[in-house]
Amino acid sequence: MNNYDVIIAGCGVAGLYGAYNLSRSLKVLILSKMELTLCNSSLAQGGIAGVYESPEDSPEKHKQDTFVAGGFENDPVSTDVLVNEAKIDIAKIIELGVDFDKLPNGDYHRTLEGGHGMHRIFHHKDATGAEIENTLLKNVQQLENVTIWENAVMCDCKKTASGFSFLVLKDGEYTVCNSRCAVFATGGIGRVYEYTTNSAIATGDGITMAYNMGAEIKNLSYIQFHPTAFNNRHTRECFLISEAVRGEGAYLKNCDGERFMQNYDKRLELAPRDVVSHSIIFESKKTGSDKFYLDITHKDPDFIKRRFPMIYSNLLKAGYDMTTDMIPIFPCQHYLMGGIKVDTYARTTVDGLYACGECSCTGVHGNNRLASNSLLEALVFSRRAAADISEKLKNRGKAFMPYDFDFCENAPHIPSGLRTEIRKIMQTAYFVIPDIPALFAGYERIIHIKEILDTGRFRIDKDYVEARSLATVAYIILGEAYKIASENAELTPQPAFDAPEENKKD
Repeated sequence: MNNYDVIIAGCGVAGLYGAYNLSRSLKVLILSKMELTLCNSSLAQGGIAGVYESPEDSPEKHKQDTFVAGGFENDPVSTDVLVNEAKIDIAKIIELGVDFDKLPNGDYHRTLEGGHGMHRIFHHKDATGAEIENTLLKNVQQLENVTIWENAVMCDCKKTASGFSFLVLKDGEYTVCNSRCAVFATGGIGRVYEYTTNSAIATGDGITMAYNMGAEIKNLSYIQFHPTAFNNRHTRECFLISEAVRGEGAYLKNCDGERFMQNYDKRLELAPRDVVSHSIIFESKKTGSDKFYLDITHKDPDFIKRRFPMIYSNLLKAGYDMTTDMIPIFPCQHYLMGGIKVDTYARTTVDGLYACGECSCTGVHGNNRLASNSLLEALVFSRRAAADISEKLKNRGKAFMPYDFDFCENAPHIPSGLRTEIRKIMQTAYFVIPDIPALFAGYERIIHIKEILDTGRFRIDKDYVEARSLATVAYIILGEAYKIASENAELTPQPAFDAPEENKKD
């Protein structure tokens, strides 16, 4: 009953679109860690970039903008695939029912965002990700060959002679599921930081399990900090003020209410995200203040409410009317450019294992993702993964040989405070501009935390899985950064990172 051709971990755009494009002859299981629509895809506001029915634009122009934003570290082959096949998937999701905004004449409205030289962002008001996610979910739920498990935690995944075995915790019970191919579409790593725009599922579970299976992980230290997160430090999850707000003419202002981007980049507010985030940090040091604002009050109030209904509503609940008030903002962890290394068909270095969406590293983003390329990447490469898997599984393999997972349901819970400590280390050591002394000391402490979780005998539940994932991704990120810093600076002895009192017993 628990044997499948394909098991997909993740119920965001990449996981759902991959499932939809698989052959209907394949038996498919999708694991959703929490609620079905709780994912980074649903939080995507701005839109999806792509050249579709736009004679004045071209894939080559889109590619050039992607390369400029990515510091020319982008993989040229993967980026060619991304920009040239955009029209395929934009047309497909429109066919499936995605409702992109249109102009009075019936043409699609395309907006502009930072780093783009053309108006090429398709959007559904300011909730594009949710529109695509909900539309795909509705279509996939109608497929007889696909089963979706909600609130199903992927506790572990092992490579077997017949494919893969998953240890899943659902409704308080452990279940072993087997598959011939596996797709990780588990999202990003935002919850490794104290403040992030990411949803609660973004703890790097797929990256950790792929790493433990021997898959190559690439550029995990390539982390994007979005410059305009709502500066409300009362919650870990920071509400994003979309790039599109600046695309529609909003100004960035410092603590004195003055525009400042002209001092850092000729593209002003529409410079790529990494440039704007760095500029805010530099301006913060210059002014001695972390108070920054996004100001769109000079635009027509009715236009603002109509164009950004979700942002307007959420800010109003927080006590700000964006038609009359400047919006307090500050950079915040937002996206991961690195991840599980894959080729142009989303194949990892482990046979039969695929990775799609933010947890993967296709190389299309270089060292900084161009705005609204994330949803496009999720669609293009999950479709290509589905095509490759469908071809691969035309001839089924041998009988399933499940993995014998070793776990103890009565083992103790993980020590308290470890996840909080990991987040504090990452926020201090590796934010927009890394703090080198804190990086060296923090890395040593992360090594110790990871060892505790890897070698200890703990109850394998959601808390343990997420703590192990956070420790592993922090270890990889800081390890990469440590190596770079060591090669570029003379190493001097650093004080050890002092663990909180409650964790010293660890």
